[in-house]
Amino acid sequence: MPLNRHLLRSRTTFVLAAWLALTGPAAWAAHGYALWGDLKYPAGFTHFDYVNPAAPKGGELKLVSNLRVSTFDKYNPFTLRGSAPAYLSNLMFDSLLVGSLDETGAGYGLLAEDVSAAADGLSVTFRLRSSARFHNGDPVLAADVKHSFDTLMGPHTSPAFKTILEDVAGLDVLDERTVRYRFKKPNRELPLTVGGLPVFSRAWGNAIDPKTGQRKTFDQVVMDPPIGSGPYKIGPVQFGKDITYVRDPAYWARDLPVRRGSANFDRILVKIYRDNTAKLEALKAGEFDLMRFFSAGDWARRVNGKRFDSGELVKAEFKHRLPTGFQSYVLNTRRAPLDDVRVREALGLAMDYEWMNRQMFYNAYQRVQGLFGNTDCSPTGTPGPEELALMDRWREQLPKAAFGPMLVPPRTDGDSSLRANLRRAQALLREAGWTVQGGQLRNARGEAMVLEYLDSNETGARVVTPWARNLEKLGIELKFRPVDFALYQQRLRTFDFDIISIAYGGTHNPGAEYADLFGSQAAKTEDSGNFAGVASPAVDALVARMSNAPSKPEFLAACRALDRVISHSHYLVPQWSATTHRMVFNAKRLARPAEMPPYAAGETWAIDTWWAK
Repeated sequence: MPLNRHLLRSRTTFVLAAWLALTGPAAWAAHGYALWGDLKYPAGFTHFDYVNPAAPKGGELKLVSNLRVSTFDKYNPFTLRGSAPAYLSNLMFDSLLVGSLDETGAGYGLLAEDVSAAADGLSVTFRLRSSARFHNGDPVLAADVKHSFDTLMGPHTSPAFKTILEDVAGLDVLDERTVRYRFKKPNRELPLTVGGLPVFSRAWGNAIDPKTGQRKTFDQVVMDPPIGSGPYKIGPVQFGKDITYVRDPAYWARDLPVRRGSANFDRILVKIYRDNTAKLEALKAGEFDLMRFFSAGDWARRVNGKRFDSGELVKAEFKHRLPTGFQSYVLNTRRAPLDDVRVREALGLAMDYEWMNRQMFYNAYQRVQGLFGNTDCSPTGTPGPEELALMDRWREQLPKAAFGPMLVPPRTDGDSSLRANLRRAQALLREAGWTVQGGQLRNARGEAMVLEYLDSNETGARVVTPWARNLEKLGIELKFRPVDFALYQQRLRTFDFDIISIAYGGTHNPGAEYADLFGSQAAKTEDSGNFAGVASPAVDALVARMSNAPSKPEFLAACRALDRVISHSHYLVPQWSATTHRMVFNAKRLARPAEMPPYAAGETWAIDTWWAK
């Protein structure tokens, strides 16, 4: 199952993740903006440490689409319906600020040459570079920044933008190249959040529709090639087969310190395959140059052949320091019996992760531990005084266990066993009013507990089946329901499911985006990221505190308290994560920097910084 930083679905929320990864507050410098203290790179730096500033330009990088969809049907990645091509957003759209891959919570000027935050925390001002240009040659002006913001906040884009930008009061155009974002209240992350938004031209999709005589609404801008200011433009396309991005030789930012040594390939070809077997065989046949692996079985048993033996294809694991994220089974609490925390905890007790890791995953993974694994936000032991101060106000609404030791997922090795876990699950189910009658678990009305696991891929049955077998021992029937991706997306948008699997990306700097994942408003907003249906004033307060904390200790207390509350509420059944990027690449065609920056995703690192031999 995929473990990439972006979610397992083609959603604007997690296209946003790539831009909003640089979110963070209050340290200010004219050339950038940092989290709690210093920027790594001072004013006047020449390039990021992890690039080769002398890397040659040219050649072609052949990739395979990393999306679960078999093809794409639009070029607009910001609208609700349909699927855009892989990598389009990051390759074609520049933002005011851009993050580095060897530090967290930092952004440096890209479109903006200067960033200035108000002392009261209620606004941030950006001055645009006079050299910034769109693909059509037009200058990037303040009016384009305002148009992009207003469009993303309008009625034709994902509600995720409105959730994440809820505390943005508006955007003022101060002069031709200066904009000021105003905030409703001081918020430590908003200057970098707005600095990371994509900027596109007012001319994109602005032509008159010959059929109606009217200008298109943004959701009708579907196949119009985007007019961005990024290093690549759309080149040749074979629908259903591939898309090529071509480097703009006149790219306006090619010599900026934040871009030097990057965007080295003249062409990036992204091939599309309809199933994993075809993709793997195409790699072995040399049809593309690089592939990241998420399947432990493929990596252990099927990555071999004559091109590997000759050294043309190299199999490598790259250690990273990314957050683990919290890939999980998501339980939809809008539906009975999943609205009962005792039932949800019982379902989690039936998962035998240790058996799965041995028998199915070749011991390649580690169990997910809470929301913020591998970051400073991850809580341990019992809550400290700062955490308790935030949680005590809501004590009557929170699980009692949240005030004790941090939840550790149940184990089935050492002194623990599946048998003991199932006995505990039975006790919880009895307490919730469920008993076994005629081999099935039933409530007082005689209704059987039958749940449905929804997936867009039939191969998901292999992973969910061991869990279903253990649930059957409790008298619970878990049905596997595979559907095509379009229907899967529709059912997710309308929260029409019992259980799904989502690979949530992690972050070192969580903030307002968690209101989309766990906020009460998002719980009742179609197409939000709150799949579990969490609607808790306590969670809302903790997310707000996490976003607005004036100091790092207060921030850490808030995110650790949030992790305790979500984990002990059993909205999620934690799955697994990996601490390396497993990649195969063509060593005869590709060259790379010696070290991977610690906070890079594998294929993103290659796209950004590798070059053709």
